[in-house]
Amino acid sequence: MEKKIFYHDTDSGGVVYYGNYLKYLEEARTEFLEKKGLSVTIFSQRGFVYAVRKVNISYKSPARYGDILCCDATLIKITAAQIFFSQKIFQKKTNALVADAEVILACLNQDFKPVPIPEDLKALLLK
Repeated sequence: MEKKIFYHDTDSGGVVYYGNYLKYLEEARTEFLEKKGLSVTIFSQRGFVYAVRKVNISYKSPARYGDILCCDATLIKITAAQIFFSQKIFQKKTNALVADAEVILACLNQDFKPVPIPEDLKALLLK
């Protein structure tokens, strides 16, 4: 997905505030899921949510006001109750790597206890 950087994304120096990259990663994962025919609504209707369990992010180069970023999400593996993603954010114009992240999501029930990912949804993720 592409993300245009607006003034509200930046700090006083015109550089993207580091915490905003987590939002961009979230948006890219949401786009990934929607392309697979999945959505937050489907998950909640089935009685569970996906929560970020772990994020390991490395910042490589700054993005600035006016930049257009390309954010991706690649499924690495699925275990009984977790989904592992590799994610990258690049400058569209220069293709420079801005940030690189590994993100682990946990499948939780409404009591926020881990539960197995339903097989039909796992199949959609893997297609």
